[in-house]
Amino acid sequence: MSSNQKLYEGKAKILYTTDDPEILLTSFKDDATAFNAQKRGTITGKGRINCTISSHIFKLLEANGIPTHFIDCPAPDKMRVRKVKILLIEVIVRNIAAGSLCKQTGLAEGTVLKFPLVEYCYKNDSLQDPLLTRDRLLIMELATPEQLEQIRTFALKINDILKNFFNQCQITLVDFKLEFGLDWQNNLILADEISPDSCRLWDQSQTDSNLRVMDKDRFRRDLGNVETAYQQVLERILSQTG
Repeated sequence: MSSNQKLYEGKAKILYTTDDPEILLTSFKDDATAFNAQKRGTITGKGRINCTISSHIFKLLEANGIPTHFIDCPAPDKMRVRKVKILLIEVIVRNIAAGSLCKQTGLAEGTVLKFPLVEYCYKNDSLQDPLLTRDRLLIMELATPEQLEQIRTFALKINDILKNFFNQCQITLVDFKLEFGLDWQNNLILADEISPDSCRLWDQSQTDSNLRVMDKDRFRRDLGNVETAYQQVLERILSQTG
């Protein structure tokens, strides 16, 4: 397969081959989708911002013992990553009730959870990414019991690291989504991205439930100033990482 051949295009990123079969090039797009791609739009500069944010967070996690697919960024909107076989599981970690958790449980938005909630969804657009129990996940053979235990351990550790870091940025980490994959040695590593597309982030200087939103909920809920919010997240991260 020749270098820079398109391998896969998703909602937010395009994957290309490189000269090394074990390394891929990810191009982050400005496209925005919500509600299982029923809502579509563009967030100007999103690709560059999300790529830069993700690179800094991956480096932070690597420094704290979390293996990731990140290698480097040859351009502001492009990231070289290790090739992995993505597990068809979306891992969601929640610290505060928001979004689907409120709709499914009746918890009021903003309710601080007694402990971090780790949930699993099936990565399947045609089924609308349904919530899975642990036993369903194992019956479907989406992961082994050992992999699932390691995923949960990683997810909770990542939550601790990111909550701490975002707090230094005067941002509250409400919840976030993770994806994991297996490298050529069958090691479990963190993949995809960590950005305002995949996290709920609230500005600690704002009490208004709309003004505090610094993530893709601004696009989902038509709150406006989406680009400004993403840029503010980037600037606060850069102020902490140098």
